[in-house]
Amino acid sequence: MRWNLRLAAANRGIWKASELQRKLAERGLVISAGKMSGLWSGQPISIKLADLDVICAVLGCGIEELLLPEPETVPQPGRTAAPQAATGTGPSPVVPRRRDGRSLPPV
Repeated sequence: MRWNLRLAAANRGIWKASELQRKLAERGLVISAGKMSGLWSGQPISIKLADLDVICAVLGCGIEELLLPEPETVPQPGRTAAPQAATGTGPSPVVPRRRDGRSLPPV
């Protein structure tokens, strides 16, 4: 799934996260600046269904405009990766990633 809040808001003339934050607060959904920033510019890890209801009511849109399916990213059954022994390469190194999408400090 791809999160599409920013484009849905822009289609309704809302260009700033603070403007949407104010409109959400008018409907009873008070969101901190940090959480609003994550909703506006990122891919939220989780969101409450009640919050989605308020966002849809404020924007006058359906959930299908906020959450766009990406079925091509789902692994297909029967398609397995080539065994690593047959390719001659070992496992790729694990690279830690932050959950909020920001980069890690230099090593």
